[in-house]
Amino acid sequence: MAVLNILDQPIKVGLMGATPQSFYKLDLNSNETFVKPVSKCKTIARTGRRRSSRPKPCSVLSKSGSRRLWMEDNSMYRDTVTNNGRRQGPLHSVFPTTPAEVSSVQDLFEFICSGPLIGKLGLSSEMVAESIDKWLAYGLRLCKMFGFNDLYLTTPQKARIYHYYVPVFLWCEQKVSLHRSKFKEGENIPPLVIGFSAPQGCGKTTLVFALDYLFRVIGRNCATISIDDFYLTAEEQAKLREKYPRNALLELRGNAGSHDLSLSVETLTALGKLSKEGMKMKLPRYDKSAFSGRGNRADPSTWPEIEGPLAVVLFEGWMLGFKPLPVEDVKAVDPQLEIVNKYLEAYYDAWDKFVQAWIVIKIKDPQCVYQWRLQAEIAMRADGKPGMTDDEIMDFVSRYLPAYNAYLPTLYSEGPKGSDPDHVLVIEIDEGRNPILAN
Repeated sequence: MAVLNILDQPIKVGLMGATPQSFYKLDLNSNETFVKPVSKCKTIARTGRRRSSRPKPCSVLSKSGSRRLWMEDNSMYRDTVTNNGRRQGPLHSVFPTTPAEVSSVQDLFEFICSGPLIGKLGLSSEMVAESIDKWLAYGLRLCKMFGFNDLYLTTPQKARIYHYYVPVFLWCEQKVSLHRSKFKEGENIPPLVIGFSAPQGCGKTTLVFALDYLFRVIGRNCATISIDDFYLTAEEQAKLREKYPRNALLELRGNAGSHDLSLSVETLTALGKLSKEGMKMKLPRYDKSAFSGRGNRADPSTWPEIEGPLAVVLFEGWMLGFKPLPVEDVKAVDPQLEIVNKYLEAYYDAWDKFVQAWIVIKIKDPQCVYQWRLQAEIAMRADGKPGMTDDEIMDFVSRYLPAYNAYLPTLYSEGPKGSDPDHVLVIEIDEGRNPILAN
């Protein structure tokens, strides 16, 4: 079997570290090994100098209302629609957007190994080297999907792909393969449900979008669903608001109590049974732009239809995995949380018990949600959809902060209820939505 030793080949251009011809020889559907381990390859001289990765500051509101420096976000990717009917907005990063100068696959290999998730995933440099063909192939696929120039990536683009999306996909694929290995040949295999719990605006939907695409690339039929898709209709939300007229946390959609749990149980149960050819179902969707940003359930005629058999379901939400706490604890955070906490008691049976593997995206300061939400609304306006004003956004996000302050510490310290620690991946991110090394 011939081996293509692209690590031994000097490359003149391109961050990806190989000529276009080399990349087009990578085949995701082949078992052939294209790249020998880096440890056995010659060191390649670098002709390009690396640029500084110093972030540029920008200011956002702090808790006290004063302004403080956070990180500038610049990187964007083109708006794309998946088969699941979702439209994506901007990618964000703390890194500068100047093109990175990297001259070989050796450079890219070293960059991959420097990623903050490598150790967390139990990957050694030798393991990365042995699977470098997959890293390159998955990276190229994502570049094409997002509209990146794969031969001249910017540093934020390279970090987002090789420090985040590809390693997380490898973890998810390993869990799917393990799940499927437990069934005998010829058996109907239910899809593995992977839950993504992360605060609003931190990039979980974009992450899910990228993973959904890569699963389809390798031939795994995938469905994506969000807790947002289970919000009450505008009419039902109005009734909830009337029931608790003095509770700002239930005035708008978001907190526990504002979801149609019967719809979630019905949907997740049906997804778990979508294991045969020809089986079809529609996935509910929610229109956040309706009623000037207050939102409403989308018309069922617009819901995307999916067909079995499914291999994986990607289920994401800002409060997925939250567990109710003693009443005195939540009242100490905000007295209005008492009702929300009571509603939360029913959410495990409606959501979390369906999840078999978890990705928990951890943040240090919930205050950054303000800036992230603002960016999301700006992207929605740019897409021609009506959205909330800046003041409305500030008011809207303030209704989520009590829940973040009350429930995130327990989620981070204990994990979701009933979860297996071996099937939970905690990713700590910075203000620019990039994975960082945990303290």
